Amino acid sequence: MPDKKILTDSEIEIKEIYRQEDLPGSLDTKEQPGQFPFTRGVQPDMYRGKPWTMRQYAGFSTAEESNKRYHYLLSQGVMGLSVAFDLPTQIGYDSDHPLAEGEVGKVGVSINSIEDMHALFQGIKLEDVSTSMTINATGFILLSLYVAMAKQQGADLKKISGTIQNDILKEYAARGTFIYPPKPSMRIVTDIFEWCSDNVPKWNTISISGYHIREAGSTAVQEVAFTLSNGRAYVQAALERGLDINVFGKRLSFFFNAHNNLFEEVAKFRAARRMWATIMKSLGATDPRAMMLRFHTQTGGSTLTAQQPLNNISRVTIQTIAAVLGGTQSLHTNGYDEALSLPTEEAARIALRTQQITAFESGIADTVDPLAGSYFVEALTAELEQHAWDLIAKIEAMGGSVSALEEGFIQEEIARSAYDYQRKIETGDKIIVGVNRFRVDQPDNIPVFRVDDSIRKVQTQKLEALRNNRDPAMVDQVLQSLNDKASSGENIMPAVIEAVEYKCTLGEIADELRSVFGEHR
Repeated sequence: MPDKKILTDSEIEIKEIYRQEDLPGSLDTKEQPGQFPFTRGVQPDMYRGKPWTMRQYAGFSTAEESNKRYHYLLSQGVMGLSVAFDLPTQIGYDSDHPLAEGEVGKVGVSINSIEDMHALFQGIKLEDVSTSMTINATGFILLSLYVAMAKQQGADLKKISGTIQNDILKEYAARGTFIYPPKPSMRIVTDIFEWCSDNVPKWNTISISGYHIREAGSTAVQEVAFTLSNGRAYVQAALERGLDINVFGKRLSFFFNAHNNLFEEVAKFRAARRMWATIMKSLGATDPRAMMLRFHTQTGGSTLTAQQPLNNISRVTIQTIAAVLGGTQSLHTNGYDEALSLPTEEAARIALRTQQITAFESGIADTVDPLAGSYFVEALTAELEQHAWDLIAKIEAMGGSVSALEEGFIQEEIARSAYDYQRKIETGDKIIVGVNRFRVDQPDNIPVFRVDDSIRKVQTQKLEALRNNRDPAMVDQVLQSLNDKASSGENIMPAVIEAVEYKCTLGEIADELRSVFGEHR
């Protein structure tokens, strides 16, 4: 009887047993963590020095309600905040815009102005906390709001730390929350790189995101290849602007997904680090810190099931272990109920405890890269890396990520993988516990978290009050200044910060740039 053929979702065949002869010929057994090419980690001591940053992605309803959740999470041991924004905020509409109806405060917090930002971080000193903001098309506005608020707190901007996602290319490929066409969007990204290098040096100016590419249905190989191709495009755009790769390169960060195939995920993280170091070196980086792939991980939202949702605790635990064995710098763990709704407070606490138990009870964090030298993991790392390089070569042959997106290549590859994955579930070739095997008939009595539609009325009233208590002439003046700088090619960040300080709303700023750049369709 022939051996059963087992493939990962990336179509990498898994052998029945791995031996020394399966190790890649290129394996450097003397490679050290904290040194090029960083396969074994970006820090020499990794988690022995300090654990990864434990974040919990949170935001819903109004800024005031989200602020309560942040204080709760900080009291439970969260080390950094991670802000989710609602859909209108993500695509540049105020809460009273007709297109915002039914979406205000639903998938994240609603932020319209500097006043909302003050409410969101009430009682939190920005110098003392690292804040990640999952925002892209309007990332420059949210960063400006954060900077303006920090200034009003009297903070030293050189000490402010955090990240804006600011990865617009993956929006065209996988998510769809873009506003402007690709070229002006890339210009805004490089404006942020340039301004932050001089003014907020500890801020991570981009989180180049494979997470959403994976959520849209890509394989692990595609997640790495498409993400690093996008990263290369951002670096090349910054180099064309005349920026120093050894300066802005240190502030690039990445965002990856963690799925259920433990060893493929570990191999993915190790391969991605090695590949990015090689890419940055080829583009001219000489400072080792500019070659490091530092990344945040979130457990796989698309892997969670609405059926038997408590099973998701086990899935998230496996994914947590994969991220930690893979050397992540920060981690968000999903609530077990997120296939049903935003996480309840209890689900968020259990998700955080999963990280804490892994960090302090499992022993995984006691040594650096504990799976290094494993015949299986080293062979899988090398094979996954080679598949990813092959895919990157195809993208480069098209002219890079922007061209590949404009031609629809990346979107088609993701769609094909998503279809294949779903087909395997429906035929039973891929087992999902509780979905196509081991089902139960009784309903799950899981409490669900709901956001009331009345939030839009509250936000609209706040907007009316804001507009009645500001200087209309100054608003017109600063918005015209923004228009002039956008039209002339100057860096727009100083004008956006000035606009939010004079109480211009997010929607007004986004609309001003719509009038200059147009909208992507």
